[in-house]
Parts: sequence; C-alpha cells; structure tokens
Amino acid sequence: MPESSIVLVDGRSGAGKTEFARELGDSSGALVVSIDEVYPGWDGLDAGSAHIYRFLLLPLRQGQPGGYRRWDWRESSPGEWREVLPGTPLVIEGCGAIRSDASAAATETVWLECPADTRWERAMARDGEMYRPQWERWARQEERFLRLHRSDERADRIFLG
Repeated sequence: MPESSIVLVDGRSGAGKTEFARELGDSSGALVVSIDEVYPGWDGLDAGSAHIYRFLLLPLRQGQPGGYRRWDWRESSPGEWREVLPGTPLVIEGCGAIRSDASAAATETVWLECPADTRWERAMARDGEMYRPQWERWARQEERFLRLHRSDERADRIFLG
C-alpha cells in the first residue's frame, strides 16, 4: 500500500469489515482505524462517521495531521485523542466509513455485503448478549445512513461474504 493511501471499508454490522481491514492492514503495513472506537454510544453511527471525516480525513487530505477522539464505552464519555500524521497509509473500517463527502478523500472504497442471517450470527458470536438488545436499534441507523449516503453504490469494489 503506497504512502498516504486511504482505504475505506464499510458494510453492515457483521459483514466482516474488521477482519477484512485487519488482514489488509497486516499485509500492507497500513494503520487500521476502527470507527467502532469513535461512535459515541449506540445511537452514534452518524456522529462517529462525521467525526472521522471532519477530524481525520479532511486534515489528512489537506496535508495536515489528523486524528480522532476515542469513545470510552465503559464510562460513556469521550476518551483520549489519537493523532495520525500526513502520509500514514490508512485503512478506516466501520459502518459509515463510506459517506457521500468522504469518498473523494479516499484512495479506494470497499463495501462488504453479507446476508442478514450470517451477519446476525457473526455479530452475536463476536459481541454476545451485550449486542443482542442493540441489533435493531443499530440496524435502523445503518438503513438510514445507507439511504442518505448510498455507501454501497459509492464503493469502488464490493466483496460478497
């Protein structure tokens, strides 16, 4: 992966984004940033996506240092700030990575598509009972985000899981 390359990996919950991004980061030496670290709680898909765009992608696109504030899920409050220097190859993964205004800041965009029942099984195996009551709540946010940003249609590549 060339210096300053930014790959956005998006898809619905349980589609395999994290594993895909981890493998891409490992094979390329890119820093992997998960938007899961940024969402401010279970209703935070829009806010997490906007935060990554505003504070990480835009500054990097302008040749400036970027960064993001992690969300402390345990304390339900903002956590530490992480800085990313210009030229750092990145893989940014998470629901909301591909938004209408972010595609131009990326080198490549990838959408992972997966059947709903498989996504459900993966999400429950990954997050267990903590996620079960949040599944529908999060899915409504994903649906709204997709209608608004058409992330799947904006992707350069689509992988079926």
